[in-house]
Amino acid sequence: MLQAALACVPVPPGWLTPTPGGSSACGPTVSPLQPGCPPDPKCQGPLPTFQPALCSCLPPQAVEKLVQGAESGCHSEKEKQIVLNCSRLLTRVLPYIFEDPDWRGFFWSTVPGAGRGGQGEEDDENARPLAESLLLAIADLLFCPDFTVQSHRRSTVDSAEDVHSLDSCEYIWEAGVGFAHSPQPNYIHDMNRMELLKLLLTCFSEAMYLPPAPESGSTNPWVQFFCSTENRHALPLFTSLLNTVCAYDPVGYGIPYNHLLFSDYREPLVEEAAQVLIVTLDHDSASSASPTVDGTTTGTAMDDADPPGPENLFVNYLSRIHREEDFQFILKGIARLLSNPLLQTYLPNSTKKIQFHQELLVLFWKLCDFNKKFLFFVLKSSDVLDILVPILFFLNDARADQSRVGLMHIGVFILLLLSGERNFGVRLNKPYSVRVPMDIPVFTGTHADLLIVVFHKIITSGHQRLQPLFDCLLTIVVNVSPYLKSLSMVTANKLLHLLEAFSTTWFLFSAAQNHHLVFFLLEVFNNIIQYQFDGNSNLVYAIIRKRSVFHQLANLPTDPPTIHKALQRRRRTPEPLSRTGSQEGTSMEGSRPAAPAEPGTLKTSLVATPGIDKLTEKSQVSEDGTLRSLEPEPQQSSEDGSPAKGEPSQAWREQRRPSSSSASGQWSPTPEWVLSWKSKLPLQTIMRLLQVLVPQVEKICIDKGLTDESEILRFLQHGTLVGLLPVPHPILIRKYQANSGTAMWFRTYMWGVIYLRNVDPPVWYDTDVKLFEIQRV
Repeated sequence: MLQAALACVPVPPGWLTPTPGGSSACGPTVSPLQPGCPPDPKCQGPLPTFQPALCSCLPPQAVEKLVQGAESGCHSEKEKQIVLNCSRLLTRVLPYIFEDPDWRGFFWSTVPGAGRGGQGEEDDENARPLAESLLLAIADLLFCPDFTVQSHRRSTVDSAEDVHSLDSCEYIWEAGVGFAHSPQPNYIHDMNRMELLKLLLTCFSEAMYLPPAPESGSTNPWVQFFCSTENRHALPLFTSLLNTVCAYDPVGYGIPYNHLLFSDYREPLVEEAAQVLIVTLDHDSASSASPTVDGTTTGTAMDDADPPGPENLFVNYLSRIHREEDFQFILKGIARLLSNPLLQTYLPNSTKKIQFHQELLVLFWKLCDFNKKFLFFVLKSSDVLDILVPILFFLNDARADQSRVGLMHIGVFILLLLSGERNFGVRLNKPYSVRVPMDIPVFTGTHADLLIVVFHKIITSGHQRLQPLFDCLLTIVVNVSPYLKSLSMVTANKLLHLLEAFSTTWFLFSAAQNHHLVFFLLEVFNNIIQYQFDGNSNLVYAIIRKRSVFHQLANLPTDPPTIHKALQRRRRTPEPLSRTGSQEGTSMEGSRPAAPAEPGTLKTSLVATPGIDKLTEKSQVSEDGTLRSLEPEPQQSSEDGSPAKGEPSQAWREQRRPSSSSASGQWSPTPEWVLSWKSKLPLQTIMRLLQVLVPQVEKICIDKGLTDESEILRFLQHGTLVGLLPVPHPILIRKYQANSGTAMWFRTYMWGVIYLRNVDPPVWYDTDVKLFEIQRV
């Protein structure tokens, strides 16, 4: 395997000079790396069996060449070529070193002659580890005039710029956050940056060769050092990466088929920048105080005061961005790129489609998680819908593809985070007029309708591995439900169809937690009835039409024969949800059905995500609109970490333990278990509504001979239940809370995406990664 390490790497002339006998030795014949390098018996032999990763002198010599290039400033073409060749060589060799536990610490050992001052043997006592020398050299080279950035020399007569004295903040790659000047595009500079960023990403990838740890407190030493104060280029590099991603416009001037006529050299750089950026921001916010921004300094991109936060400077800088123009630049850039795959024109394939939307979703998540001011900025205007629509498009498109389960999770996690804020629910009331081609029923309504219709499609026709997401999907709907002013008839029927499917006895009794889905849906109906009755006549009418479902729930049988009969039916019914009666209707124009993964598609495994009770914490909305966190009761926190009070909307969490287990450990329902949660079903508000309105509707239909539902809807629109319903319950919001379980999930998902996005040409392919498993669909 190691022989293949050099297969795709252009080797500099003179590096592997064969001896007259046809062999390659690591002696004086291997040039200009380190004169007098002693022969190493490990790398003796014919050229085809040469094993570079086992040659103890090759990586240090390649690193030394990069250090020398950074020191000299790469003024000659020969120096530039040596740096690029060394970068490619290390990019190819490093994964093979990382996969071998005996060699993994090699780069963190000191090498004679590689002192911190680069002065030779007298400085060996203070020698830097090889990894530190490599990372600092890469950082210097990324701001090397006439190599990766445009020189500021006024004429060729001027002396060469000193790499160590220049202020790299003046050489930021792209205008945007904290930098107003947009440098002239340069193809050569972009390609050189890309080579170095690929090497940097490979250095960080040591994390792929360690198994997922139960506790995510372990830090990546490569990232930790690169994002520390030791790296004098940390701020300009963070800004360069962020601006390069957010300023990229794949469509450009919109000339049809321009991407077929001209090669876009900027896209590979943007992809690499996005991947490096999300890896450097890999920090467990649950293990330390989440960075906050309190400064209001003007004139600078970031607050001058040091806020509490991690030692990772990239996370720190991200948390300190606070100017609205910077937030607008970031949000517009990410929304533009996420929306790119949705673009359609009358000319087929006439616009360029980017493929790195998963990296963008991780970046957006990091922005919202680490910078609460950015999250509030996103939610205070309708711009959040420019993020919502692409996410719903990706969710709907990927629902049948098991190789994209990770994409489904990240999209749902982002929506869960957003739904914890009141403004998100309010923004969903904006009419949905931009018709993105999705394989969902045609409807006329709001963005809330779009969200619920897509969620219904995922639940009823998604891949089987998506079932763990059902709790998250319905939690999002619960969080926004108190603010939804008017649901369409299509959406109302979808919600009732879900309740009808989840409340069948065979589904309720088939798993210990299935009844939670019914509690979620009942809470949605209660929130809308109590807080948005006016304007939601469609949902009220759907509830009246399907009133038998609620009566069946209220009279749910608990006797052993019925439970046994329901389980027997489950064995005959493999599909958990039936689409019969779901009223799919006509799909939107230009849509195509969600297709499963093609045979042979690679996918990476993911660690399990925590349950919804670990993902969220409950907050109660006060009269002034603020949120008050609800502390879990001590006796309950030891069991599931969630509050359990007497209110019906909370009490469903009390029953978490299976009531009976067979000898084989398989769970089985008992009458006592059914009674324990049946008595807490929050049906009072709905039953009261049916008790009042059903007789009125029936009387009108008889008196006026009505058969047209529009007349009934008109009556319901002008009806009122003021004083007739129970006292309104408090609005409860389940806000996402950071935890080490999701931090580990994000790390695994992120590296899985990066692995699969770099298989052509391969970087880590066919190496023994431990963080996840590579499988074929």
